[in-house]
Amino acid sequence: MGIVKINDDLHEEVRRASAVMVRSINAQAEFWMRVGMLAEANPGLSYTQLMAEQMKQADIQLRQVADA
Repeated sequence: MGIVKINDDLHEEVRRASAVMVRSINAQAEFWMRVGMLAEANPGLSYTQLMAEQMKQADIQLRQVADA
């Protein structure tokens, strides 16, 4: 595990977002980094499309979960 230094304002945004999303500060920062990497690798896809593809690759079928 490494240390990533970010400015105080960004850290505050991560902290606030982590509370809303019920994630640790580190988990929220990691999530944003992963989404950013996916967005850079797939510039033609929207956030919703990126997440749908990730769910598909993980073999998660949201319809079945929602209907349960």
